[in-house]
Amino acid sequence: MLRTKLVLIFLFFLAYTSAQDDFSSIGKPNFKVFWNYHNDFTKDIEQKSAFELKRVYLGYTYTFSEDISAKITYDIGSNSAGSAYTAYVKIAQLDWKLNPKVKLSMGLIGNKQFNDQESLWGYRYAYKGFLNEFKFGASADLGFNSEFTVNPKFKINLFVLNGEGYKSIQDDNGHQKMGTSFIYNFSKKLSGKIYMDSQRSENTKSMKNNSIFLGYNSIDFRFGVEYGKIKNARTYKNAEDDHNRDGFSIYGSKKLSNNYELFARYDQISSNILTGESRSWNYDNDGSLLMFGAQYQALKGVKFNLNYRFFNHDNSIINNKSILSLNAEFKI
Repeated sequence: MLRTKLVLIFLFFLAYTSAQDDFSSIGKPNFKVFWNYHNDFTKDIEQKSAFELKRVYLGYTYTFSEDISAKITYDIGSNSAGSAYTAYVKIAQLDWKLNPKVKLSMGLIGNKQFNDQESLWGYRYAYKGFLNEFKFGASADLGFNSEFTVNPKFKINLFVLNGEGYKSIQDDNGHQKMGTSFIYNFSKKLSGKIYMDSQRSENTKSMKNNSIFLGYNSIDFRFGVEYGKIKNARTYKNAEDDHNRDGFSIYGSKKLSNNYELFARYDQISSNILTGESRSWNYDNDGSLLMFGAQYQALKGVKFNLNYRFFNHDNSIINNKSILSLNAEFKI
């Protein structure tokens, strides 16, 4: 805890000193806050409603030159160990543009698995993207990424990562995750992405992760569809032979004016049936999600989102989740 406080003090001291000397061109602090109030209509649920502060991101970016820059981001949120708010270093990344076509990133870096999908989805502060929500991968990890811009339409990423995400340490056996992504812009509005990675695990088969995404983005309308599959793993950091999950997500939004937009989303998640079993291994968590709502952007950096989520469990014994939420994001 003391170390975290010292790093945060240093972070803001650096932001202050840079602000005194050509702030706009050298360094810039930033923050992002996710707040919400929800009312849970799920049958027999204990906590019916609550105000929550889901996430606070504190960050700083610094430009050393036209080609080299760095950024650091702290993720402050709830911790399964019991602390209400724990600060994690989420991003500690150095970017180096070797030339207009090649960029290297190293350190604790943002992953390339679902960044494009969540950007198109646009409501991360209200609900995570499909691959993120169902733990197909982590949003950041320790490692190295090389990005190649083949031409204005085609981009390739090659990466090596620890594979456990930014909240976990490297496993004792030191097996890294290796993978690639291909992004192609068919036009200014339509783009596609193919992602794949693989990671060895001790005494188990290699974990494999694959996804495909197609997105359309115009001035007043967005639409995306994605499919993902993970093999030999319960989640991206929990390997187990022959345990597979897959699913898809379809979402879209329509802008009504400069400040208002409507959106809807449908997810389907499932797991395989193991030999000798009659139901899928993750039967209690398999099912489908329906979500819809509206967003109001009060001004730049301030958004409000009223939404309703309904998760229909494949297991009829489990009560389906029914939640109404008011979410807010404010950032600089």
